[in-house]
Amino acid sequence: MKSEYLNFYNNLVKLTTNKLLYEGISNKQDSFSDRLTLFLFHFAFILKEFKSDENEKKLQELYDFNFRQLELTIREIGYGDQSINKKMKDYINVFHGIISEIHFWNKITLNEKRQKLSIFLENFQNIEYLVEYFDKFNEHLSKNNLNSYLKSVSKL
Repeated sequence: MKSEYLNFYNNLVKLTTNKLLYEGISNKQDSFSDRLTLFLFHFAFILKEFKSDENEKKLQELYDFNFRQLELTIREIGYGDQSINKKMKDYINVFHGIISEIHFWNKITLNEKRQKLSIFLENFQNIEYLVEYFDKFNEHLSKNNLNSYLKSVSKL
C-alpha cells in the first residue's frame, strides 16, 4: 500500500465530510449512501480532470486502491460476503454512471448540471449549492496537478 494513496483516499473522505454539503438534505440525516455518492462525485471529478497518458497508471492504481478501501469500509459496517460483492458492483456502476454524466461538465448549462446531480443525489434539496460547489471544485482541480492531491490535504 502506498502511503500517498492512503493520503489521497483520506483527502477524499475529508472533502466528503464537509457539513455544508449536507445542508438541505431531505430527511435531515445523511446516510452512508449519501456520503458515498458525494465521495464518488469528488473522485469522478478528479479522474476527469487529471485523465491523461501521463497519469494513466497512477489513476488506475488510485481507482483500485479507493475501491479496495470502500470494500473494507463496507466490511467494517458489517455486511456479509455475499452482500459486499453486490454492493461493490452497485457502487462501481454508480461511479461509472457519475463519470459518464459529468464528462462534459464544463460545456453544459446550469440546468443540465442540476439534472445530472439530481440523478444521483435524490435526498438533496439544495442542488444549486452542490452545482456551485462542484463548479468551484472542478475549477480548483484545473489549477493544480494530481501530485498536489496525493501529497497534501485539499482546501477549497
